[in-house]
Amino acid sequence: MVVLHPLSNFIDSNFVISTAPNYYYEGRCPQSGELLRLPRTQMAEAAACGLMKQLAIDERYSSEGKMYGVLLVELPSGEQRILKAFSGQLHGCSVVEGWVPPIPGREQVALDEARTLAQLDAMKLELIHLKQLPQRQQYETLCHEFDLQWQQLSNHHRERKQQRHEKRQIFCEKLTGVALTVTLEQLDEESRQDGIERRIFKRQRDVTLQPLKELIAFSDARLCELKRQRKELSRQLQAQMHAAYSVMNFLGKSRSLQQLMPLGLPTGTGDCCTPKLLHYAAAHDLKPLAMAEFWWGASSINLDKIQGKFYGACVERCQPMIGFLLSGLQERHRGGDEIPIVYEDEWLIAVNKPTGLLSVPGRGSDHQDSVLSRLRHLLPEGILLNTVHRLDQDTSGILLLARDRQTHRQLSQQFQQRLVHKVYEALLSGTVTTDKGVIELPLWGDPQNRPYQQVDWQRGNKSLTHFQVVAREGYTRVEFIPLTGRTHQLRVHAADFRGLGIPILGDRLYGCCAVASRLHLHARELCFEHPQSGENLHLRVKTPF
Repeated sequence: MVVLHPLSNFIDSNFVISTAPNYYYEGRCPQSGELLRLPRTQMAEAAACGLMKQLAIDERYSSEGKMYGVLLVELPSGEQRILKAFSGQLHGCSVVEGWVPPIPGREQVALDEARTLAQLDAMKLELIHLKQLPQRQQYETLCHEFDLQWQQLSNHHRERKQQRHEKRQIFCEKLTGVALTVTLEQLDEESRQDGIERRIFKRQRDVTLQPLKELIAFSDARLCELKRQRKELSRQLQAQMHAAYSVMNFLGKSRSLQQLMPLGLPTGTGDCCTPKLLHYAAAHDLKPLAMAEFWWGASSINLDKIQGKFYGACVERCQPMIGFLLSGLQERHRGGDEIPIVYEDEWLIAVNKPTGLLSVPGRGSDHQDSVLSRLRHLLPEGILLNTVHRLDQDTSGILLLARDRQTHRQLSQQFQQRLVHKVYEALLSGTVTTDKGVIELPLWGDPQNRPYQQVDWQRGNKSLTHFQVVAREGYTRVEFIPLTGRTHQLRVHAADFRGLGIPILGDRLYGCCAVASRLHLHARELCFEHPQSGENLHLRVKTPF
């Protein structure tokens, strides 16, 4: 069954990404507690809109409201494809050509499910019959008729009572003795006859309505019992299915839905788009890049969903599983390209750049590997990433990247205005006698000898660095705080005789002759104001030497 579809089936070839993700499917890894995220990008939304156009052609989709989802995936070959899924069943079927199949396990309980569903259907028909009993309408009609007759009788008796009251007053004024007694007894007898007439009416009404009332009461009791039995059967079936359903994550580990959600499983858990799509991707070695879910078709009053609107993961059924489902995604697909992430949110990302890797691609085909190019390849929204500053190829440490243009502009302004606090740690190739101080030298780069920098009092740009010796271990461990950000500033300030006069260990460009495996310069700390929250972020990574 073909379930991997070309992007061209959903997205126009001229489509261009222009904005950051609008939403993240996210959850914490059960083992490490790490926050794992999968974005809903503009490309995923465009693919979903393409699917909506396909659904709009067939009226059957509009009459059967449900969630649909698309997952943008990358094949081991690097090609990108689209997976599509529906929640529950589609036109009464779980397996439909072209759509991701349901999570494995259903076939294990297929016989019990068919038997239970048949019982549930029979109960449903009986419930409908009991609710639509003709005696219910007959009872309502007779009650209405009796109410009208009773009202008429009561009105008639009220008038007669008023007349008798008036007669009593007149007779008491005109008659005396036996004549008055006889006349009043006649009026009392009329009153008793009215009471008898009312009692007879009530008996007739009760005799007529009581059998219907008893039948309806019996039906209502049967309704309650059927609902209870139906609920219990559904619960038992769901428990069987959830124990049998097994989802896989990107570590290759499988868990039953019951293991993932031991405190309770709402109806429909495992049948939603999110677990279907992610399980299929993990089981078939497909790398998820982005996902989007939307509602299509009629919506019940209880759900109140809007056709064509994008929705996030449902809180009760999908959200608790996302952390497990995404576990292993980075390890499985990034491999040797993985760059440790120090901090990440929807606006920016900070990584711990390894030594020997460029911050951004250089000139020539053999200088394209860099932090930026790797992240652009690895992250779904990578095309929007841009470095806010740079580290030398051989310098390790914290490198900050923005995930959208506005964040990039705001962070760049902080660097330009020297509002970012940077701390570097270095190991010098000799002994420095001064414990701390300030180095201020004008640096100039000869265009004919890039990237080499030198001190030039006429053409150079001001550069300023605070330093403090941390330890002397044969070599000298120094903490640098640059107040300006010139190319090779710390390397020149360490090596030049007007600075510390001792090159950084491993810095052959500036005169280090000692044998070393790397340049011993590390961007250890970065402190700045978050451009969106205003929070003061202080990032720090361990020095690797």
